[in-house]
Amino acid sequence: MAELHEFSAVALRDRLRKGDVSAAEAMDHFLARIEEQNSLLGAFVTVTAEQALEKARAADSLHTRTPQDELPPLHGMPLAFKDLTDVAGVVTTHGSAALDHKPAVSDSPLVALFKEAGVISLGKTQVPEFGLTAYSENRVAPPSRNPHALSRSSGGSSGGSAAAVAAGLLPFAPGTDGGGSIRIPAAACGLVGLKPGRGLVPAGESLGDPARLVVAGPLARSAADAALMMDALAPDGLAEGSYLAAVDQEPPRLRIGVTLDSPWQGTFPFTPERAAMDALQAGEKLLEDAGHALSDAAVRYDNRYPDAFTTAWTAGVGAARISPHREALLAPLTRTFRRRAQQRSPAKLNEALAFLRQFERDTVTQYAQWDLLLMPALAQTPRPVGWFTGTSHSSAAWPSAQWPGDADGDYRKQCEFAPWSSMVNVCGLPAISIPVHWTGGAPGEGLPMGVQLVGPRGSEALLLQVARQVGF
Repeated sequence: MAELHEFSAVALRDRLRKGDVSAAEAMDHFLARIEEQNSLLGAFVTVTAEQALEKARAADSLHTRTPQDELPPLHGMPLAFKDLTDVAGVVTTHGSAALDHKPAVSDSPLVALFKEAGVISLGKTQVPEFGLTAYSENRVAPPSRNPHALSRSSGGSSGGSAAAVAAGLLPFAPGTDGGGSIRIPAAACGLVGLKPGRGLVPAGESLGDPARLVVAGPLARSAADAALMMDALAPDGLAEGSYLAAVDQEPPRLRIGVTLDSPWQGTFPFTPERAAMDALQAGEKLLEDAGHALSDAAVRYDNRYPDAFTTAWTAGVGAARISPHREALLAPLTRTFRRRAQQRSPAKLNEALAFLRQFERDTVTQYAQWDLLLMPALAQTPRPVGWFTGTSHSSAAWPSAQWPGDADGDYRKQCEFAPWSSMVNVCGLPAISIPVHWTGGAPGEGLPMGVQLVGPRGSEALLLQVARQVGF
């Protein structure tokens, strides 16, 4: 018989609701998995075992006196939240050694939504400082590592959550995405990662976001599991039915544009690695075999985009409340971009935001020529831990490892690693990462590589349908 962590999230949900498994049994199992593996993975920063077991006992008591169809939709399901998201009574570090680490006074709207749906939090997962980077390494806790190759990064900023799901420490997890932070770690860890469109679900982070880039969404091992989470995140998201019911429906035959164009390529020219092109080719074949019509898509992007995006993306860290005497504890990239953000005038930020609104209109108009856009999820295979910063993250070196100060080199590497992510946030569109390729030649062998599908507003269910249709 399969162990609990081997069940899909949907199957585990069903067993908990039927009473075949108690919430306490589920918590015991997943907490034991975390205890066994987290020292290697670095997926969790904080584990709230006592609180989780207490909540599990309360959930089991509720089960004994409540009809099954009246239980919360995610009754007793184990979950964890990024360490950018406030959970009442638990420290939110924001991945920063420069902050005072005090327990949050109240739940964020995202956490409140999930608790109302019946989940039980097991703790907080690893993130980069303030969620700024495509890798989950900081000076607060050991780096999050890729379960498929521990020397590699699990991506960022939802890297700890992705590693936890991929390693079976959680059945699924919510991520947050302001520039690729769900889709990047999903691709790096071989998961399905859905970024919903703007305004559909709570953002899940407490730092400033003047361009409204950040949105929460599921990290899951299948489209069905992601759909189950979407029903909790956006219970009124569909006019009829649920995402889980919709995911099994056959999508219509779609016109899909295939592109390698990126708004970063003028500023940071890049060449996709062979593994990225192999993933794109695999994705194309799956979609063509499913009956969709693919064609080349040439997308023109304004070359002012990189500066405007960076200005908007770093505005929040510029406004973060950090004592001057603790700024030296910031990572070099954070410190550099915080200083630059503080030196910009409000007029410069407003100019960038106005440009991004125009960029959104122009880009959405171009994308509308196709039903969906297809591109690689990443331009490179998952990078080694410490590769972006030039930092040694051996157990002996952390946390006293020296962090080199090349913030611009770090940022350039990130933009070359994930050049097809951030413009989707600027446009407020839904997008999904699907793990279509493995460098070892078979699922689970070597490193995972994914493709990204971008859809029009309101296409979350369609993206999940297509992912399920092609085998995920």
